[in-house]
Amino acid sequence: MKTEEFDFHLPQERIAQHPLNERDRSKLLTLQRETGSIKHHTFLDIVDYLEQGDTLVLNDTKVIPARLFGRKKDTGGKVEVLLVKELDSDKNRWLAMTKPAKKLKIGTEIIFHDERLYGIVTDIKEEGLRVISFHVPGEESFHEVLERLGKMPLPPYITEKLDDSGRYQTIYSKHIGSVAAPTAGLHFTNRVFDALRKKGVNIVYITLHVGLGTFKPVEADEIKDHTMHEEFYTVSDEVAKIINDTKAKGKRVIAVGTTSCRTIESMMRDHGKIREGSGWTDIFIYPGYRFKGIDGLITNFHLPKSTLIMLVSALAGRENVLNAYQEAIDRCYRFYSFGDAMFIYP
Repeated sequence: MKTEEFDFHLPQERIAQHPLNERDRSKLLTLQRETGSIKHHTFLDIVDYLEQGDTLVLNDTKVIPARLFGRKKDTGGKVEVLLVKELDSDKNRWLAMTKPAKKLKIGTEIIFHDERLYGIVTDIKEEGLRVISFHVPGEESFHEVLERLGKMPLPPYITEKLDDSGRYQTIYSKHIGSVAAPTAGLHFTNRVFDALRKKGVNIVYITLHVGLGTFKPVEADEIKDHTMHEEFYTVSDEVAKIINDTKAKGKRVIAVGTTSCRTIESMMRDHGKIREGSGWTDIFIYPGYRFKGIDGLITNFHLPKSTLIMLVSALAGRENVLNAYQEAIDRCYRFYSFGDAMFIYP
């Protein structure tokens, strides 16, 4: 299957630059995966599509302020660093994307914010990634300094300033470790959760720390030649039991976001069921894949030729998805991270 089969034209004005004032007032497009039937709602209406005994699975990862701006110690040249994966928490070693990458050789020292933090390039990896060891003068931890000095790593298609960095976090974010938000969860509010609980819907949380794969486009002509980067996930025993029980009772498991979906499907692929544990997943889901864990998916509208649009196409069919995307464009839906939502259901 060719990557170009997942291309579509998106007018620039459809890319949401800011979140809505009220999270749950975004538009909601529902897509029935078997028939391709499309309906239009607001996100609050998601409650009408879930039933007693269904289980909603959300990703409670928290985005770190992973973007740092500094200068080379020897020349004073400007450096931008985007942290993508923690390699050693004790030594504050991180894998990072850098600008300019070619000028950052092994041994290069980078000073951030008037020497309140500095780093040393210790290795060069594939695709120009650098390994940087960070050092914090004083008694603060690296993460404490990062919270003060780092900037939220907004995707490159968001070009306008975000006044409230909390709007790039879900209201239930808990475990620090992502370099991008699980954006399908940005629509949820306490009033949505309250309505779902009153209806008898189970609400559970897994953790998957979103990593480099979010920023990496599919460049291979053939989908199967694309390599996914690993991402770390954790599932508790209680959550595993609820999901397995839901399946056993013939009720539906609804993933909120592709990250929740990939966690569930990884466990089903590796173990045949959901179980307590942590691990790394590089699962790549595209058409032809048979879903073993989820029955439905709440998601945003994704970039052309991305692994994410391939995943939703595997669930609902490529033609159905591209047709739904075109209708969303025609009806002025807002796309990408701060955009509107889509619910794919059986």
